[in-house]
This record gives sequence, structure tokens and C-alpha cells, in this order.
Amino acid sequence: MNQKIKEKVSLVSLGCPKNLVDAEVMLGYLSKDEYEVTTDEMQADIIVVNTCSFIKEAKQESIDTILDLADRKHDARCKLLIVTGCLPQRYQEELAKELPEVDIFIGTGDYPRIAEIIAEKKGTDAQLCYTGDPNFVYNDELPRLQSSPHYTAYLKIAEGCSNNCSYCVIPALRGAHRSRPFATLMAEAKALVEAGVKELNLIAQDITAYGRDLPEQPSLELLVQELAKLEGLKWIRLLYAYPDGVRDSLIELIKNEPKVCKYLDLPIQHISDPVLKNMKRRSGEADIRALIAKLRKEIPDIAIRTSLIVGFPGETNEDFKTLLQFVEETRFDRLGVFCYSREEGTPAAEMPDQVSERVKRERHKKLMRTQARVSFKHNRTLVDSEEDVLVEGYSEETELLLKGRSSRQAPDVDGQVYITAGNANVGDIVRLKITDSSDYDLIGEIIE
Repeated sequence: MNQKIKEKVSLVSLGCPKNLVDAEVMLGYLSKDEYEVTTDEMQADIIVVNTCSFIKEAKQESIDTILDLADRKHDARCKLLIVTGCLPQRYQEELAKELPEVDIFIGTGDYPRIAEIIAEKKGTDAQLCYTGDPNFVYNDELPRLQSSPHYTAYLKIAEGCSNNCSYCVIPALRGAHRSRPFATLMAEAKALVEAGVKELNLIAQDITAYGRDLPEQPSLELLVQELAKLEGLKWIRLLYAYPDGVRDSLIELIKNEPKVCKYLDLPIQHISDPVLKNMKRRSGEADIRALIAKLRKEIPDIAIRTSLIVGFPGETNEDFKTLLQFVEETRFDRLGVFCYSREEGTPAAEMPDQVSERVKRERHKKLMRTQARVSFKHNRTLVDSEEDVLVEGYSEETELLLKGRSSRQAPDVDGQVYITAGNANVGDIVRLKITDSSDYDLIGEIIE
């Protein structure tokens, strides 16, 4: 009896970790539907590009990737090119006209139907486009093929956002905030930990809004407490926590629960009150300063990460000086800085006093130089201290060095720890003595 040859599918996911989870659900559906997943695009019969369109740079990266992969239809075996995610959700009509090379467009609400849509495409030569209302919330019964290393995973606890910041297109792309049911999250987390995951990174557009829209109104704190009971789980990391949602009960949990990393991602976007008001942020300068002071008083060794926007409409030189001084004074452990991106359909796009691209770039450069100095000084204080480190493999520069992350470094964005002495397996959590540092990375030796 002849065995049916499976078609091979390759998926490229762009943008944030929340997008990556969507991609893993799509891969789960496709592998369940008898497709073979491959990382080699040259060998793929079907290529899927999961896109981001949050800001201008993300849109350009998505378009460039689509055009590059479209060439595979000419020089490789690819028969179907599929574009999914935020870009088709936002620009479906324009993309359909401008990218005839693409066979299928699927938005943020229809991606779980990817296998069904591919089957439909095989019966027609027409370009297909599915971009309905983005109101889907996946559950633990949906297949998910994890693409991140076996020891770490993202747990998306909610979809969409209802904060409606004036610069942001997320509500239009992803819909209003929708918490995933408590039992669903626990079942998914349990399955991930049983599969070997030691680190769960909790993500959503705003994790502090978790549970408010559910009938039983479970809190983020309750979810974290229950996750901490999972045997085998070592680290729980909190990403994307809005400042006004960080309650005393959450601070106490970070302080007292050993499995919760002494780490908080706290996107504040700015510190000048006039800018924050125009951004429609709910926290002002006094609130933000008070929260950071409280976090550091209650949890002295906490690592605080934030993200900032420079060049927002109406941001004056004085506003920027206030922000620059605040970064020098506050000494954030981790910092991401973005130039404001004028996104059509947002209130900020119509505001007067738009800042020039040149000024945005100058301010970005100044802020990053300042943060590099802050980070270097902070890392020097860690020399001779000890850190628990999750081993992730060999350094890109040389296979003579292992690399990893401490509990106060999130995946992909927060630097690494290079291990110069001692042996360990990938996925092990080992104790290191820090021996040296650079602007963003640490160097250490395993303590036998």
C-alpha cells in the first residue's frame, strides 16, 4: 500500500511573542492535518508568513519578507504563498492588489482555519482573502506546535486590548481585550510543563487586565499562584504589565513567590505629563515614579524593563530633556526605545506638531547612548555576585562558550550571560559566579 506523501510547510513568524504563539497554533493545525513542517523554505510546498504591522518598520519588514519569499515560487518547489496576521487584517484590499504573488491572505481572527482554507484554495485559482472580525480566542484543546526551545514557552493569557492609547492600532487589528478562561490556561500550562518547559513567560497586550472580563473575574495574581504549583516549572516571568494595573498584591507575589522571576516588564512610553496625556495613558509622572520607588523598596533586586517612545506629536525639547533625565535617574535594568510611528487611523496621526524623522532619530540615539552607560554601570555592580542561569546552548561566536540567561533576563530582548567555565546541558538551570560584564551582557563561571 502506497503511503501518501505529505506536503511540506514552512512558517516565518515576524513581530512579537504574541504573534509567535499564533504561528505555533497554525503549525499545530497544519501538522495535525497531515502536513509536514520544515524549517527549510527551499524544500517547502507551502510557505506561510505571519506578519506584524504595529509600526512602520514592522510593516516594511513584513513586505520585504513576503517579496523575498515570493521568489521561492520561481526558484524552489513552493506552490502556495500564504500571508497571515496583522498586515492582511489591516490592509487586505491594498495587499490583494499589490501582491498578486500571494495566494491566500488570512487575518488575525481566521488563522485557526488555515488547513481548511488551504483545502479550499486547491479547488480554485482565485486569490483568497479571509479577514473577518478579530474576535477569536484559542483554548487549550487547539493544537500548538512549540517552535521555541523545549525549556521555555510563552503563555498568551489574553487577546486584544481595550486601553485605546492614541498612537496604537492594536485594538483595530486584534479587537477588544478578551481574557482566556482560567481553566484553559492552566490546562495549556500543565501540558507545556509536562513536555519539559521550565520557564513560562506570561504575555498579552496588558497582562494586568487579565480576568476582568470573565464571569468569575479571576485575577492575574490567582493565575500566577496556581501556575507556581506546577511541579517542574521553575520560572514564571511577567511581560507587558500596565503601570496602573500593578497592585500591591502583585508586588507581594513577585516578592514572596520563589518561582516568580524578580523581573517586571512595565511599559510606560514617556514620563512628561503633557506627552502622556496626549498618548491617552492613564498613569502620570507622579504615579510612575511612585510605582517604581515602591517596586524597588519592596523588591530590592528586581529588574525593571520598560519601553519608551520618542518623537510623539508635540514632544518638545523640554519634554525630551525630562525623559532623558528620568532615564539617567531611574536606571532601568532593561530599556527599549522606539521612534514614534504615525499610523493612519489613530488619533495621534491627526495631531498637530508632528516631529520630524531627523529629530526622532537624534532623540532615539541620545536615549540609547544614555541607557548603554546606565546598563554598563549596573552590570559592573553584578561582578562577583551569583546568579541562577538557564543554559541555552553555545555562543554564536564560538562553540567554546556556553550562553544562557539569568532569571532577570527575558528571551531575545535582554542580553545574555556567557559561561567561560563549567559544563551543563541545554535547559539546565545552574549557579554562576559573575566574573565580568559589558554594556548589556554578563560573563560568569559555573559554581561546581
